[in-house]
Amino acid sequence: MWGAFAEPADSYYQIRPECTDVPNTKFKIKPGKTLSVRKWQAAFTTEGFLDIGKTLNRIQRGGIHPSIRGEVWEFLLGCYDPKSTFEEREQIRQRRRLQYASWKEECKQMFPVIGSGGFITAPVITNKGEPINDPLVLQETNLGANGADFFKELASRGPLDKKVIQWLLTLHQIGLDVNRTDRTLVFYEKKENLSKLWDILALYAWIDNDVGYCQGMSDLCSPMIMLLEDEADAFWCFERLMRRLRGNFRDTGRSVGVEAQLTHLASITQIIDPKLHHHLEKLGGGDYLFAIRMIMVQFRREFSFCDSLYLWEMMWALEYDPEMYSLYEEPQFEGERTIEGSSKGKPKSINQCGKYERENMKNGGKSAEGPLPISVFLVASVLKDKSSKLMTEARGLDDVVKILNDITGNLDAKKACTGAMKLHKKYLKKQAKK
Repeated sequence: MWGAFAEPADSYYQIRPECTDVPNTKFKIKPGKTLSVRKWQAAFTTEGFLDIGKTLNRIQRGGIHPSIRGEVWEFLLGCYDPKSTFEEREQIRQRRRLQYASWKEECKQMFPVIGSGGFITAPVITNKGEPINDPLVLQETNLGANGADFFKELASRGPLDKKVIQWLLTLHQIGLDVNRTDRTLVFYEKKENLSKLWDILALYAWIDNDVGYCQGMSDLCSPMIMLLEDEADAFWCFERLMRRLRGNFRDTGRSVGVEAQLTHLASITQIIDPKLHHHLEKLGGGDYLFAIRMIMVQFRREFSFCDSLYLWEMMWALEYDPEMYSLYEEPQFEGERTIEGSSKGKPKSINQCGKYERENMKNGGKSAEGPLPISVFLVASVLKDKSSKLMTEARGLDDVVKILNDITGNLDAKKACTGAMKLHKKYLKKQAKK
């Protein structure tokens, strides 16, 4: 509507009043640009088919209204196929909820704190699998007198399976991270919400044999808990996000997966801004480890909570690949994109792809491992923007980190994505000339 005022989005994610050092939110709900409830509902046919092309364009223009953010994210992350009907999606939803309940019951049998409304921050077993009857654990959980019985029962099981030991060793670390995640938000003043976050991360750690749980995952999962009321739906949204990002967390013992992204970041910076790259190398930052947090948790710490969600949906809309759903329905946690995963072997429509994906399709902007994520170009764009400051003021890696930390709360999500897209095009052109 012409002349309508932009609506502040902060009211949807309440900040605790005593938290005064939280970055200001720049994202505002703009009538005519933001994907509204009305526009979202109008994007479906009577059967339930979604016009994903128009939806992506709207998101790229002005983000998503917070009241529908969760259900839109389910499509952006590949939980559902836009070409499915309302009935087909409901069947998938119910099947996944049953699968989640089954996994949760399996985990609860191994450790009854799962699903109890509590969580732990102290270890329950040693590295050898021997129970640690810590009073703190009994105090933290809702097990009461049953807690002592559990430790007796655990001791009576005999030698535990290696996978079970590793999982049990992870649970308190998840609890410590949950206790530190988004605690400026009123939502997490309720213990049941903290417990829900812990349950989802604990289950994910159990079913993902290769990666398990790593620090930073709580930052990625937290918004899902807030946006999707049903715990199982929040889990599957997080699981789909991890399909994109789990490679960053994979630890081979010799290297961590995110190092590959940092290597690409170094190559991009060397092409786009060779003087800055040379300066960073001289400071001992040629490995670009100073940028690891931005990539691992997708700028969650560089933006306010609300702006980080806006950034994410902008990135996902730009990267959207209509084959994503069918690829993700392949066997659990494969993660690699294969030609066999394409929808019935048909070529994908360019109109159903995000702008970033379309550029990759037209220019073949892919590495040997597949298309580079837009997040790498986002970091490169930030470095390019701060190039002058880094060149003149950074005399060591501590200065580099300080300068990058100072951008917190001062970045604009839409401008950051626009900068990343421009850098991506420039990079592709320079690569083509080689």
